[in-house]
Amino acid sequence: MDQEGFTLYLKRGGRSQNAINRCVKYVQEFERFVIDSRGKQKLADATSEDLIGFVDFVERGSQQNAKGYLWAIRYYFNFQTNHELHHLAGTMREERIFRDPFLLRDFRGVNQNFVLKLKKLGICNADQMLEAGKTPDSRRKIARSTGLPESVVLEFVKLSDLARIPGVKGVRARLYYEAGIDTVEKIAALSPEELREIVVNYVAESGFDGVATLPAEAQYTVLKAKDLPRVVYF
Repeated sequence: MDQEGFTLYLKRGGRSQNAINRCVKYVQEFERFVIDSRGKQKLADATSEDLIGFVDFVERGSQQNAKGYLWAIRYYFNFQTNHELHHLAGTMREERIFRDPFLLRDFRGVNQNFVLKLKKLGICNADQMLEAGKTPDSRRKIARSTGLPESVVLEFVKLSDLARIPGVKGVRARLYYEAGIDTVEKIAALSPEELREIVVNYVAESGFDGVATLPAEAQYTVLKAKDLPRVVYF
């Protein structure tokens, strides 16, 4: 690793010496893993598979949360302008930080009047939407209670389902929904290459205001989708 350049980058970012020391230590451990366990020549050769493998190694071997390592690794790949691994490290770190359930109002493109109608039923976030609308019958009941079309209720359910995938929230959920890969099961059935091809083509053809899924992100998204249990029935 470029320890000197990385240290200077962190100093310029206003990091304390203690934080700098921890960052360097964590990245050095990742570097040793990449070289000793993955057979790479240098840290710059690391791939998304290496990062996923390292996190699994840390959490399985020591039973600790890898968010500290991901915090440092994210900084390092930002310093190296490796956008794919920077984004992946950030996504994996977010997964390990407790967050309140995602609010329905924060999905891109939703009608806020519809959000208010659902709120009157006590449905304010993605977790509540999934619990209340996981079957066709339950979605029909929501539609009758709110006066919303069943198609609108289903849209909220599908967006909420997609939001179970780490890194998929307001914008990404909308992107996948509009691109036709609108459930966890559909994403899980794809290869990373197929997912990326669908999204890249959709963004190019539709002019969607957002960046298409990066290769490392696609791999992680499919991997996590495969791990998720089915909770919605269509």
